[in-house]
Amino acid sequence: MKNLCKACQGELIKAGKQKNGTQRYVCKQCRKYQQLDYKNNACQVGTSSLVNIYLEGCGIISLGRIFGISPSTVLNKIKQATNQVKKPVKFPPYQSYEIDEMHTFVGQKDRQIWITYAMERTSKQVVDFVVGSRNKENLAHVVNSILANNPKRIYTDHLNIYPTLIPKGVHRPSRFMTNSIERLNLTLRTHLKRLSRKTICYSRSKHLLEASLQLYFWQ
Repeated sequence: MKNLCKACQGELIKAGKQKNGTQRYVCKQCRKYQQLDYKNNACQVGTSSLVNIYLEGCGIISLGRIFGISPSTVLNKIKQATNQVKKPVKFPPYQSYEIDEMHTFVGQKDRQIWITYAMERTSKQVVDFVVGSRNKENLAHVVNSILANNPKRIYTDHLNIYPTLIPKGVHRPSRFMTNSIERLNLTLRTHLKRLSRKTICYSRSKHLLEASLQLYFWQ
């Protein structure tokens, strides 16, 4: 029985062996090298299925155990999926938005970092986010993304930085008008294991935390 190429269904012929002794083949038509059997399951794991489970609260090491692949391979697949995600650029004018901040940790438990993000109230779509210190520069990045859409109202908490960034005519600071984004905070902590409270799970790098949020908000 002939062995067929996985790419073009052409006939395969033997082409030496890999370093681990596994037989290697090459296709006579497309000239692609491949193996019939793989000891590592990474090539059989779909990126979309892995990412979907990741966004339901499963950690990196747990995913490696479930799929039988290394944690580094899980990270690579998450990064690949992030490269295909694009954030929404434009929203209809005269919409209302909410901005809030939530804290987490990066690198170690005593290194606190803030996630500041904005959400459009009707569609519940996240407009933009930034990970870093809760300072004027980072908050301005999120606020400017909203102002570019000509908003009707922007609701925030009573953090004293917001009045210096948001025009008084659209700004509504209130502890009761940010209920939707506060609820999303809880959902984030439930679905992303790295954001859970009172746990040993946290992000080892800022880049991976940003990648996780991009996938959750805009996939």
